[in-house]
Amino acid sequence: MRFGFDIDDTLINLREHAFNIYNRKLGKQLGLELFHALKTVEIHEPFGMTSQEGKQMWNSSREEIYYTTCPPYPGAVEMLQELEEQGHEIFYITARDREHGERTKQWLKDNGFPVRDDRFFCGMKDEEKIQTIRQLKLNYYFDDKPAVLNTLSEEPVKLFVKDQTYNQHLNIPRITDWTQWKTHIPLPH
Repeated sequence: MRFGFDIDDTLINLREHAFNIYNRKLGKQLGLELFHALKTVEIHEPFGMTSQEGKQMWNSSREEIYYTTCPPYPGAVEMLQELEEQGHEIFYITARDREHGERTKQWLKDNGFPVRDDRFFCGMKDEEKIQTIRQLKLNYYFDDKPAVLNTLSEEPVKLFVKDQTYNQHLNIPRITDWTQWKTHIPLPH
């Protein structure tokens, strides 16, 4: 089987990691309940920033957000390792800029993710992911962003949404906990 995965907020808890970085950099102590109440992908509002200020904060913090201690979601690494051990093909498809591709690949490898260079795709806009997913003829695809999943609704790939506060309106099978992945994905024995 061929499995495709978005990275940020699908396999790793990037937004919450960034929220904690914002707290530190801005000298704030906003509680995670504010983060968990967000209905948008962007995290700047609780900090009183405009969209432009939020974009500037993200861009100026990107190195630290992407390449420090962002935790994988519990069970994500183990699931991918198990899929690889069973002989399944794992593809990473991320909207991260191409300039971050090699470092992102290395960060994933350093954190235990099974990554092959020829199965890592980056540098595309969210809405462009559909072309890569089509070309790869994936059996399963996992993402958090409604815009991406909505563009794939007519494709012959089984979609799953990684549960986030901003995607609750999607009527797609939902992954809330990677440690429970086997209950959602029936694999042939």
